Amino acid sequence: MRKILLLATTFISIALITSCSKNESVQSISETELFSLPYGNFEEQLSVTDLNDVGGVRFGIAMQDGFFYIVNGESKKILELNSYGDLLTLFYNEDSETARLLENSNRPDKSIHHEISYPFDYPGMVAADSNKNIYTVCSIPWDRQEKSDDGTTLYSHTVLRFARDGSSVDYIGQQGPGGTPFPYIKNIYTTAKDELVVVASSSEGMLVYWFASDGFLKYMIPVTTRDAPSGTDKEDYSDYFLTIQNVIPDPVTYKLYVQIDYYTTYVDEDSKVQSGINYVQTLLYPLNIENGTYEDPVSVPPYEESVVSDYSKLTYRIPYDFLGVTKSGWKFFIVKTEDGFNIEMIQSESQRILRRHFNASHSNIVYDTMSLSQDGILTALYLEKEKARVVWYRTDNLIDAILKN
Repeated sequence: MRKILLLATTFISIALITSCSKNESVQSISETELFSLPYGNFEEQLSVTDLNDVGGVRFGIAMQDGFFYIVNGESKKILELNSYGDLLTLFYNEDSETARLLENSNRPDKSIHHEISYPFDYPGMVAADSNKNIYTVCSIPWDRQEKSDDGTTLYSHTVLRFARDGSSVDYIGQQGPGGTPFPYIKNIYTTAKDELVVVASSSEGMLVYWFASDGFLKYMIPVTTRDAPSGTDKEDYSDYFLTIQNVIPDPVTYKLYVQIDYYTTYVDEDSKVQSGINYVQTLLYPLNIENGTYEDPVSVPPYEESVVSDYSKLTYRIPYDFLGVTKSGWKFFIVKTEDGFNIEMIQSESQRILRRHFNASHSNIVYDTMSLSQDGILTALYLEKEKARVVWYRTDNLIDAILKN
């Protein structure tokens, strides 16, 4: 738990504070299970060698127009399924175990199977556009990665793009198709204009590559701690610093939303020795990529958790993780709780905040990954001990219902 320092910031509008304070009780969102998948090496199964080795699990999920795309990094394949769990298309490496199994099978329908000749590995990030083009992050072979003089890996990722029918396959680098590899990729996104956005990590923050629908680079935007807004008056603190926690593109306009968490060092009152850090606040800044300017931020209220110990009550404030942005401008944030997840949805233009909770049995879920659609549907892939489940939470209906009242 992080110790906190309560701070009022002038960036928060009065209306936003009011809407936050009125929402003390958090209602639940019901889970809808769409389908489950067994574990194994066959085409409609997910391959996991050891569920206890979470660090080696490489899965990702995306939902676009009611179709689901699951990348299974270990077996080097991507599945496209409908909402009933029927396999519509399967992409796989030509040298994978899946390829060998399909070659020896007698299944009549081969039209949905597409071999990928690029010898890439899949870390577990996937996206799709409205034309059903699929994008996935690939780790290029070790001997082709670009390294510094001291052996540090500098550029190791590319984005593989292919059409649903397998008719075209290429990879996108920093400049576009066939470009140089990216630094470590944090995530990929597609916009309402079917443009690809790649968010990569750098030593100074993030690097964002925004590509046109033809795959060629339109913008490269460095988002660095050096140029980030300070958030408050640093003179109020002896040691004040920030971290760029996440950067996510707007699906409609040419904006990035930059989540910045602010901290101060914590000094023990008795020993006068620095013994930790205090979380101060989280601000979400819109960044106009056409003119390179930050706009006024919105405050993201933290998740609060109380602990009773020795007849005293301590309240901890924990920053949310930034999950995504919808076409209607709602920003989604999520935090894991003891019995599930809490989500916080912020519409900065209307200055509204919604908080909801959904239950999840963490004792049974070995690994989870989630994605937010542009329409506001939250989809989750849960790897459980016996099988994998795909579920969704209709937060889009929730928002629509509340706004109509």
